[in-house]
Amino acid sequence: MTKMLKRNKVMTLKEAVQKYVFDGAVVGMGGQNIARCQTATVHEIIRQGKKNLTVVGCNLSKQGDQLVAAGLVKRAECGSVNLERFGTTFSFKRAIEQKRMEIEDYSHCSMVSRFLAAEMDIPFIPCRSLLGSDILTSKAPSTKKKYELVDNPWNKGEKVMLLPALSPDVAIVHVQKADEIGDLIMEGISFHEPELIRASKTCIVTCEELISSEEIRHNPDRTTIPYHFVDAVVEVPFGAHPTNVHRYYTYDGDHIRFYQGCAREGGDALKKYLDDYVYSCATFEDYLEKVGGIKKMLELRKIMLRMM
Repeated sequence: MTKMLKRNKVMTLKEAVQKYVFDGAVVGMGGQNIARCQTATVHEIIRQGKKNLTVVGCNLSKQGDQLVAAGLVKRAECGSVNLERFGTTFSFKRAIEQKRMEIEDYSHCSMVSRFLAAEMDIPFIPCRSLLGSDILTSKAPSTKKKYELVDNPWNKGEKVMLLPALSPDVAIVHVQKADEIGDLIMEGISFHEPELIRASKTCIVTCEELISSEEIRHNPDRTTIPYHFVDAVVEVPFGAHPTNVHRYYTYDGDHIRFYQGCAREGGDALKKYLDDYVYSCATFEDYLEKVGGIKKMLELRKIMLRMM
């Protein structure tokens, strides 16, 4: 019932992570590839040292790789982990090869389906996405049952796969706009986030702009997620850097390549990256200053505006 109250949910990122992310939590991650990734929230999780996390989502991308690099992830369930043209996620790959974490592979469609099942409060959901793939033949050691293959009762001889619902303890997403009570506006592609947010027990949202509830009411058709699915709202301009946010700024290819170089090398190079750009930054604004400050951010914004 508390979640339904129209209370002011604006807080600092430090407060939100302290309150809603705990050791051993299942963390649902929004964003995709190099778009709208929750860099600011992940940096705060790393600084607070939330450990033994299970991270879930479609493409866990750079933010998932950084959590693994910091040694905070024990397990992942996802469709992929990569940065598109910038290559694979090296910390993730290394941790799997060295058996420092478990991985459970799914397709993007099957992950969204699992969130959808939890959103509808049903224990499982039928899906065809993995049929015929070798993903069905592999599973992590701790997985009790990854799927159930059954006959379609309305079409004799046809097989249907049932997947278990997935309800994360907390979803973390970055959006374009939010109001103080938690109404969200996502522009452009929404990825798997609507299903993820509605499936999760709690939700932390960072946004480029904090707008008024009055503005939300004047344009109700633009609301992607209503307030009662959201628990914390934090205004963090450029909070998805170095990935892009539609209508706000493009991705920072130079910094992504720099991170990828450190992650590929691993060891001291990766440790130095985390020390320089995460641990030594008390706030996300400190991080932004280190990667070029407002001048660099405005350059990325100008590029986005020229593309529109």
